[in-house]
Amino acid sequence: MRHINTLIHPDVAGKENLKTFERTAARAVVTVGNDILLIYTKRYDDYTIPGGGVDESEPIKEALKRELHEETGANNVKVISHFGTYEEYRPYYKGYDQMHMISHIFVCNIDEKLGDAKPEEYEKSNGSVPVWVDIDKAIKHNEEVINSNPESMGLSIIREYELLKLIKEELMKKDA
Repeated sequence: MRHINTLIHPDVAGKENLKTFERTAARAVVTVGNDILLIYTKRYDDYTIPGGGVDESEPIKEALKRELHEETGANNVKVISHFGTYEEYRPYYKGYDQMHMISHIFVCNIDEKLGDAKPEEYEKSNGSVPVWVDIDKAIKHNEEVINSNPESMGLSIIREYELLKLIKEELMKKDA
């Protein structure tokens, strides 16, 4: 299993004995040509790979299918391969000093037509919507958000920027 990166947020770097919440997540890479299925979140003005937390005792691939369907309306999700894991240490999560999250990223195929997404309330209030977007546009957009460093910038954007660049390099068709 390939480990892509470990990202440690500056607010927790070098600190010891932190009360830590452990989280496992499953994320889906779905592409067609140079387009990739992402979640655009208005609150953070960023693009992210669809996916989310794995429930206790839930098989990871079932969590992946559930999350992809809930967030995008994707049907008939077929897991093709495991792309890698991405580890993060983030500050302040639900009464914990930090969250340690390991995201398992999978390459998937889905039906061409998306059904109705069923986002959670916080996703609705954040303005999260599924979109097909040219991967180069998504990479450039997230890079611009990182460089301008707005106060509204989410904690996921560095992970997403790195993953999108790697997906582009390894999975997308090369320009002629």
